[in-house]
Amino acid sequence: MSKYLVKRILLAILSIFIVCTITFFAMNAIPGGPFNSEKATSEAVRAVLMERFNLDKPVWQQFLIYLGNIFHGDFGVSLKTGREISQILWSCFAISARIGGIAAFFAVIIGVILGAIAALFRNKWPDRLIIFFTTLFTAMPSFVFATMLLLVFCIQLQILPVWSAENRNYVLPVIALAAYPTAYVTRLTKTSMLDSLGQDYIRTARSKGVSTVMVIFKHALRNALIPVITYVGPMLAYILTGSLVVENIFSIGGLGRQFVQSITNRDYPLIMATTIFLAIVMVIMNLVSDILYKVVDPRIKLE
Repeated sequence: MSKYLVKRILLAILSIFIVCTITFFAMNAIPGGPFNSEKATSEAVRAVLMERFNLDKPVWQQFLIYLGNIFHGDFGVSLKTGREISQILWSCFAISARIGGIAAFFAVIIGVILGAIAALFRNKWPDRLIIFFTTLFTAMPSFVFATMLLLVFCIQLQILPVWSAENRNYVLPVIALAAYPTAYVTRLTKTSMLDSLGQDYIRTARSKGVSTVMVIFKHALRNALIPVITYVGPMLAYILTGSLVVENIFSIGGLGRQFVQSITNRDYPLIMATTIFLAIVMVIMNLVSDILYKVVDPRIKLE
């Protein structure tokens, strides 16, 4: 296990470096700059700003300077607000993680339960009803579903308030974020459950008189969770860092919305820091998924 963890950590560092390199050079290859949209800024002031943030140097020198600052834990300041980027990341991530954590919890729990029910009642009305809604939520774009929730419950019925700094109502953002993962987990669980229920060890357990509940939850469901765990790792990284579309529709000041604004403003340091942060979360979640394989099925060897 220790050798496996060391190897995965080294691969994670290499992956993050590759992501950082590609993002940096692709970002600087786009014509224009972060201060070009400032019409009130004179050429002299713009030149001072470019020198202050090392944007007047060749791209490869900027990259080396940026890597040196990262190794010292310095992500720089925002080119638009002047705030420390580390403060922006943690304050925005706290909001995204709170909403995303709730959404991920309900997506996994509800998805596994619905998938198990659909497998047990295969080709019956519970299965058909569940598959209908999972297909609907899988095919429906998130921005359409989020807009519908906002229009119906906030504007038409006025049951729930619109998200604001004073009134942080998590119901609609959580539903919008959890809809697609719930549908996907449901379909994965159903497929895995059907495969597990047809295995020899399930027939052996039933022939020995093991109760249906024990067969389902101890034998079939436990083995059916492995494909779900594979999906849950990247899903958690995506949800915890905030959905770009959902946060923009509900005007939530989370990490996803901050990332979109940084791209619009050409805020280079904030774009880089957000990308690296997302890559780190993605790598960690994938590593956690691999470790959970071993917990769910001790027969799996991590090499």
